[in-house]
Amino acid sequence: MRNRKRLVFFLVFLIAVSIVAGLFAYEPLFKKWTGFRSWQLGLDLAGGSFLIYEIDLNGVAPVDRDSVVKGLRDVVERRVNLFGVREPKVYTEESAGANRLVVELAGISDVGEAIAQIGETPFLEFREIVSVEGDMAVFSPTGLTGRYVKGAQLGFDQITREAQVYLEFNDEGAGIFEEVTGRNIGQPLCIFLDGEIRSMEEDCPTVQAQISGGKAQITGRFSVDEARAIVERFNAGALPAPIKLINQQTIGADFGKDALTSSVFAGAVGTAVIILFMLIYYRRFGLFAVVALLMYIALTLAVFKIIPITLTLAGVAGFLLSVGMAVDANILVFERTKEEIKKGLNRLSAIEEGFRRAWPSIRDSNITTMISSIVLYYFTSSFVQGFALALFIGVVMSMFSAITVTRTLLRVFTVPKT
Repeated sequence: MRNRKRLVFFLVFLIAVSIVAGLFAYEPLFKKWTGFRSWQLGLDLAGGSFLIYEIDLNGVAPVDRDSVVKGLRDVVERRVNLFGVREPKVYTEESAGANRLVVELAGISDVGEAIAQIGETPFLEFREIVSVEGDMAVFSPTGLTGRYVKGAQLGFDQITREAQVYLEFNDEGAGIFEEVTGRNIGQPLCIFLDGEIRSMEEDCPTVQAQISGGKAQITGRFSVDEARAIVERFNAGALPAPIKLINQQTIGADFGKDALTSSVFAGAVGTAVIILFMLIYYRRFGLFAVVALLMYIALTLAVFKIIPITLTLAGVAGFLLSVGMAVDANILVFERTKEEIKKGLNRLSAIEEGFRRAWPSIRDSNITTMISSIVLYYFTSSFVQGFALALFIGVVMSMFSAITVTRTLLRVFTVPKT
């Protein structure tokens, strides 16, 4: 009797949590009540801009290229976040031996605005003069670039009152700067910004002595607004390597809305077909599976929203696949249970034995799926990652649904009341 009361209490608790989760996942109602966060929709569902940049690594040593590419991704992501873009996706990929940076900006339909947000970050580098041919100087990169910038400040020349940019390098950059100034004593050291010299040849600062401490300044006849903009961009993150926009696409909000409507409709139809099959084929057992399935859907969608994950069409596909796997676990249990009933066991014993015998198959199939999801998530990018993440969470929740929810339902409605 006491055991039955505990089971009933636990079942009521699960149902209550599932109802709250369902209300939480149903955004129009829950957001109206609480103002809580909206669903995070990906580029294909919300519309937005899709940009591909080619990364120029010609001036980067091969041993440093991986770290430079990673640093570039981090810098661009940080810059995009400063503009308040919702759930941006920034990742790198290799294509035909070229390194590329891909930026997905959901909700941004103005491509020009998106390009301005990303591409205006200056690429700074110090170059030394290696030879002079007539009136032309031949410059050579020193390896000291904006990658090593720790911070920037706006300042003014005490005599001319011209705007200047004061830079401070990190520890590694300070070491390079000290080495560069040490070998160029008495020689000019020129500053280039976005591939263009920011001071005339005759105005390139001449190194008077080896400079330690990692501090430098950029002079180039800036206006105050220009200098301030450069400071802001460097403080947001200076690009460690130049990038060039090679492709841009815009996905309209209407297209995304249609895709979202279609995916929700497809999910509803697929779930309805599964429910109908379970009710017709398994009857009473099928009813328990349907209740567990609805609770699973509510709980899983709530988890998606709490984390939150950016929902894409691929993510929707991963979730729907996990719905099928949740029902598959119930089918294994029910078939095992039917076999035990045919052997002469009573219903309660048959259910317990059915779960015990079905568990190894459920466990192994779900673990292999989770391993596949982890591999897909860490070794792919963009939409495939969304599919993998949604599938992984869905499979974990489906195991909980099949083993905990379905089992509790069967125990409550099978345990004798006396």
